[in-house]
Amino acid sequence: MSETLIKVENVNKTYQRGGETLTVLDGLNLDVPNQDFLALMGPSGSGKSTLLNLMGGLDTPTSGGIGINGVQLDQMNAKQLSSWRSSNVGFIFQFYNLLPVLTADKNVELPLLLTNLSKSQRKDHVLTAMKAVGIDDRSDHKPNELSGGQQQRVAIARALVSDPDILVCDEPTGDLDRNTATEILELLKILNEDHGKTIIMVTHDPVAAESAKRVLHLDKGKLTD
Repeated sequence: MSETLIKVENVNKTYQRGGETLTVLDGLNLDVPNQDFLALMGPSGSGKSTLLNLMGGLDTPTSGGIGINGVQLDQMNAKQLSSWRSSNVGFIFQFYNLLPVLTADKNVELPLLLTNLSKSQRKDHVLTAMKAVGIDDRSDHKPNELSGGQQQRVAIARALVSDPDILVCDEPTGDLDRNTATEILELLKILNEDHGKTIIMVTHDPVAAESAKRVLHLDKGKLTD
């Protein structure tokens, strides 16, 4: 691992619920080196997904700073964050979020529709991403024609198709059986070690966390080793 890629500085995240202020993240500090594979663990409500969303540019902190590769996300508006996300972050979720009416390759292509790439360029990017995750032989299948593991591979290909530096994964194996989960975790390790992707993964599963280079725990909005 090399220089710091993500720097979270004294971040607080609060929500108003009725007349009560709910603190989800409390003065949190975190450095994520380039090409790290970090697993975040902790009980429900500890702030794991909130922190993941902040580092992925899906949300902004109430206070504090989030810098990624020299860019301050906390100083961006919604339009700027959307543009930044499309080039820098790939998202992998527990339930795949594939569109059932589209074939696998068309699902993978979706992020590229926001770019200036030509149709042939998009096709090349899609094929490269699908080959990288070993799902190119299912390109013309719709999600209901694929197993859970195959659907997650399509989702990972979609996350990879714009060649982002960062992959954020929210319980990526939570809906899979153990053998399939192991295959997906091995794929994530390859993407990290061989392709240089920085991966941040939220998981409840200690077996999944063992695939990461390091594990941090959140409790009541604070990080512990």
